[in-house]
Amino acid sequence: MSAPAHRPGLLRRLVGLLLSGATKSVAIVALLLLWELAPRFDLVDPTFLPPFSEVLDAWYGLLQSGQLADNTLASLTRSLSGFGLAVVIGVPLGLLIGWYRPVANLLSPLLELFRNTAALALLPVFVLILGIGETSKISIVLYACLWPILLNTISAVRGVDQTLIRLARSLDLSAPRLFEKVILPASVPVIFTGVRLAGAVSILVLVAAEMVGAKAGLGYLINASQYNFAIPQMYAGIVTISVIGLVFNQLLVELERRFTAWRAPLGS
Repeated sequence: MSAPAHRPGLLRRLVGLLLSGATKSVAIVALLLLWELAPRFDLVDPTFLPPFSEVLDAWYGLLQSGQLADNTLASLTRSLSGFGLAVVIGVPLGLLIGWYRPVANLLSPLLELFRNTAALALLPVFVLILGIGETSKISIVLYACLWPILLNTISAVRGVDQTLIRLARSLDLSAPRLFEKVILPASVPVIFTGVRLAGAVSILVLVAAEMVGAKAGLGYLINASQYNFAIPQMYAGIVTISVIGLVFNQLLVELERRFTAWRAPLGS
């Protein structure tokens, strides 16, 4: 008797999920439809903006030839390496600076100096010091990702409700327990905001770096396609980057939900 009773609720949830997915897809479908029709009706020059179907054909051709997989793997390896290092360095350092005032006073001048220096402006410096190999590309991603993670972590720690801290201290919690039980849980949502920003930065900065000096990667693919006037392949590379960015962001959103399950549900 219980199974039929649950079916209307299951059906409603399924319909709700389908409607939600359809609603979120409307804008993307409209954009792709406009992309397909505008060149065909000569609203834009199809030489410079080919129809989306031609871009899909080029994307499939790159996939079959193995170029897409090789270049995507090269970019993902560099991007995830730099991003991962930024998380490993930025979160502990941000917690330290945000919680211990002497450390903040010592490092604040350096933070203010480098936080306002664009990563791509330093790309020639990274290349000169580290060469044109993988090290310079991973390092520029690390540098670019470090700041949103570090600054959001510092802000998260300093923004913890002082009432919670006073209450925890009234319970005679030691400093490590206070940090573990109060500071860290309260800081996680803001820290993840910085992590998600860094996730987007890791891809954008790397693609720009690969356009300057690389023999593989999506940035290299886009730049080489533009240089050879293979415009559909160029757009295929751009679409691939957009999809990777979307998937990466959704993975971080799901990870954030797991770490902040005690909060109200997050929107993506």
